[in-house]
Amino acid sequence: MGREHRGGRPGRRHLAPLTLLRVPEPYDFELSLARFRVFGTDLANLVADGVLHRVVEGREVRIRARPGGVDVEPLDERTRPVVEHLLGLPFDLAGFAAWAAADPVLGPIAEGLRGYRPPLQPEPFEALVTSITAQQVSLYSAVAIRNRLVERLGERVGEAWAFPSRGRIAAASENDLVAAGFTRRKAEYTVALARSALDLDELAGLPDDEVRLRLTALRGLGPWTAEWFLARHLARPHAWPAGDLALRKAAESIYRVAVDELGARLHPYENLSAHYLLAGWLTKP
Repeated sequence: MGREHRGGRPGRRHLAPLTLLRVPEPYDFELSLARFRVFGTDLANLVADGVLHRVVEGREVRIRARPGGVDVEPLDERTRPVVEHLLGLPFDLAGFAAWAAADPVLGPIAEGLRGYRPPLQPEPFEALVTSITAQQVSLYSAVAIRNRLVERLGERVGEAWAFPSRGRIAAASENDLVAAGFTRRKAEYTVALARSALDLDELAGLPDDEVRLRLTALRGLGPWTAEWFLARHLARPHAWPAGDLALRKAAESIYRVAVDELGARLHPYENLSAHYLLAGWLTKP
């Protein structure tokens, strides 16, 4: 039920718009958003005092935990689909939990991370640039570089920053990105991506293999970047970033098998399995 606002003509009550976005239980808001904090503050997905701040179409959106889901302000036809995607609602967590329970290795990990719903990257261009910044560096370094890019070419709205648009990056020079901490090569990749003819929104309607083909046709976007795009932007269930160093270590440490072999074993939930293995490996004692 909406909140009442007193005022106006006597005897008339005004109801504020509903702000509750329901999230299937179990859902642990703090655990699910750990990725936005554990490697450093993410200015484009800013978590502060229990609130997630994100800029959507020039407006600051504030998201906080609430019984039954999350409280989103403002929540409307523009912000709802972005927040739903950001919070990982496209994932079939109920099906994954039931399937994982039968795995003697993954089952206890999934149970220990009960309520963990991996967040997704709402914007395709931002997702790819995020991957470029993380190529062959620590995630701490990647977050720091990305934050400098956001401060240099993005726009602050309230507490959060809007990630630089594709048009903004296309109009920038490679030197602008180098000044933000990019290597010369990564600056070339990012500006070239922004100026390319590739329709990033169209990728959502294509099969996995076609997405991989179109992305890897661009210089600087290899299989690792394409797979994480499928995993963290498109939420494709069979995405399996076998080239990820941390996932390789998790596979060898937890399952005692090679990562390529493990991917087939975790079908049909490769993507969620990868997220849970990484989260379990990073939080293990």
